[in-house]
Amino acid sequence: MEYKNLGNSDLKVSAIGLGAWQAGAKGWGKISDNDVKNALLTSIELGINFIDTAEVYGDGHSEKLIGEVVKDFRDEIVIATKVSGAHLRPDYLERALEGSLKRLNTNYVDLYQIHWPDIYTPLRDTVKTIEKLANNGKIRYIGLSNFSICQIEEVRSYLSTMDIVSNQVRYNIVQREIEDEMLPYLTKENIGVIAYSPLAQGLLTSKYDHVNFDTSDVRKSNRLFSEDNIHSITPLLNVLREISYETGHSVVQIALNWLIAHEKVIPIPGAKNRDQATINLQSAGWRLNDAQMKRIEDSFQEIKSKVDTF
Repeated sequence: MEYKNLGNSDLKVSAIGLGAWQAGAKGWGKISDNDVKNALLTSIELGINFIDTAEVYGDGHSEKLIGEVVKDFRDEIVIATKVSGAHLRPDYLERALEGSLKRLNTNYVDLYQIHWPDIYTPLRDTVKTIEKLANNGKIRYIGLSNFSICQIEEVRSYLSTMDIVSNQVRYNIVQREIEDEMLPYLTKENIGVIAYSPLAQGLLTSKYDHVNFDTSDVRKSNRLFSEDNIHSITPLLNVLREISYETGHSVVQIALNWLIAHEKVIPIPGAKNRDQATINLQSAGWRLNDAQMKRIEDSFQEIKSKVDTF
């Protein structure tokens, strides 16, 4: 496994992390706790040391499973969790952190992120409270999620002794809005990019030629999975399949390796079981060549005006 510093911190994290939204078990089809634990253990055994979760994932169930799995080797794992946008008032926030620490079976969290902004809570109050908790040793580093550049700058203006080390945003081969302004800004400021939905919620697995999700599936209302979109993205998927044949790596591994090639980017794919975790891990430790990267880029440019990415 290869490792990178997360932003301007001294956190040495695996080049690919594990996103634990699916571990919450809500909205992702049939998932068993035992399979999730096996996916976590397999990921760790194969070199992943970075696990991202949130208090809202399964109403804390994701955090609880992670706490059960890593309790015996906690200091070897970089745990990132997120406080809900509904819990950003100082009194709520302190209780939210205590709840996360209890479920994670730890007395500190390596990276504490604000999941999304709350327009009803002054950002200054939230930031000052998080910094106080960090100074008390309960948080090692502060991160953000789904924040705009203006909001990031506002957060940074309120910090006295720390800086943010990451912003977690959606980023994959087909959903690339951050490349216009956000990615250049984060790169310039040496702030890490934690890329959620690195496989476009499964669209880049190349297994969906049509979609018939269960009504409870979180992807049911995702326009990315419309028949028109699936048809439009097929030429790009065909290129990924061709490169898969050439390299011996799966389409999933091609899509994740494309992200890993970006110096500041840490993709965090989910894994429902041991097999998926193993596939994800094999995305690191090698690189697509320049010609393959160009073919992916050329194909994306041809389809991007036809795909509704929101």
